[in-house]
Amino acid sequence: QVQLVESGGGLVQAGDSLRLSCAASGRTFRSFAMGWFRQAPGKERDFVASISRSASSTYYTNSVKGRFTISRDNAENTVYLQMNSLKPEDTAVYYCAASDYGGPSSNLLDYSYWGQGTQVTVSS
Repeated sequence: QVQLVESGGGLVQAGDSLRLSCAASGRTFRSFAMGWFRQAPGKERDFVASISRSASSTYYTNSVKGRFTISRDNAENTVYLQMNSLKPEDTAVYYCAASDYGGPSSNLLDYSYWGQGTQVTVSS
């Protein structure tokens, strides 16, 4: 088992930056690949970014490439999502998730553990 708690969301203007954090507790953090997903109102939960156990590999959805960066600190049991040049279409609840699958997966079904989410709202 692992418990995940996101933080860092908020209301910002287009072009601003935010850094989301996800603190993990329970099972050894470095045994999980980690991912960020987001869900806008009335839409499905979509993949944003993921990172392998050792941080050697990362993977992004096309719409955030060059703007978002996923990273992790295994000593601090935390995964981050640095979001720059935010756009109104980035508005969503952002969730972090942990996967026993070793690689940075974009498949929601590969993730067994989820946080409660943090709201990001980007105004135009």
